Amino acid sequence: MHKALQGAVYVAVAAIAWGMGGVVASVLYRTSGIGPLAVSFWRAAFGIAVLAIVQSARRKSVRQNHKVIVVIGIGLAVYQSAYYLSIAQAGVAVGTVATLGACPVMVALGGRLFLRERLAARTVLAIGIAVAGLALLVSGGAVGPHPVAGLLWALGSAAGYATVTLVAREYAYHIGQDDIATTLKTFAVAAVCLLPFAVAEGIFPTAHAEMAFVWLLFLGIVPTAVAYTLFFVGLRTVTASVAAILVLLEPVSALAMAVGLLGERLTLSAILGTALLLAAVVTTIRGSQMRRIQRPAPHPG
Repeated sequence: MHKALQGAVYVAVAAIAWGMGGVVASVLYRTSGIGPLAVSFWRAAFGIAVLAIVQSARRKSVRQNHKVIVVIGIGLAVYQSAYYLSIAQAGVAVGTVATLGACPVMVALGGRLFLRERLAARTVLAIGIAVAGLALLVSGGAVGPHPVAGLLWALGSAAGYATVTLVAREYAYHIGQDDIATTLKTFAVAAVCLLPFAVAEGIFPTAHAEMAFVWLLFLGIVPTAVAYTLFFVGLRTVTASVAAILVLLEPVSALAMAVGLLGERLTLSAILGTALLLAAVVTTIRGSQMRRIQRPAPHPG
């Protein structure tokens, strides 16, 4: 398989796993009494535990630039927690469309300005299709109590995601070829950042604790340890803007799980929005398949 296409597939699989995590998190909010910041912390903590076991068994040690690791870890903490806060303040519809709509735009512009990545016409078209699809997908949702504050949190979340993507892409040499170690260390930073806020919110489940921790373990393994490792692998061979579009598979995955597991019904706008998102992703993957990424490898220092 062509490396660029393989990287695109890895990022797409990561996005699907993240969508599964969103549905599980929503179940936890309703059944366990645990809040979004606490869920984010436990997700990171269980992911760290799983990755530490794997890394210990591998007995592999790599040298990495810890400054880059810290920046990525802070970015992870910001964009995950800010997204949940956006939903709480502005509602699911506004929070989702603002965050996921801003992500590919910020990443594409950042990639063009800071990484000198060529912004292909295919990528611009895919971004436009994706934003239209997101608007349809979340249309009709309720607006939360503080939409302006929610919008600001959404933009903060998108900026955090853009930072993670651009830094991981630019400094792939400095974080090395061991993507398990990268995921482990960046989430260790994220967990430290999230811990005080999780404690303030209420860190332990207040109902159905045993089942809650089963779901939290799932979040640590699939949408965290596995998904982010694949994401960092994929970023070696796809541009930042392409990765941002592929990540839009996350709401499609979440919608599919909501229909299949939670019995939610699809509206016409949701069907049309999903179709547009899939069209954007297919357009992007075909672009990755048709051309090689022409970008010199980063140099040390």
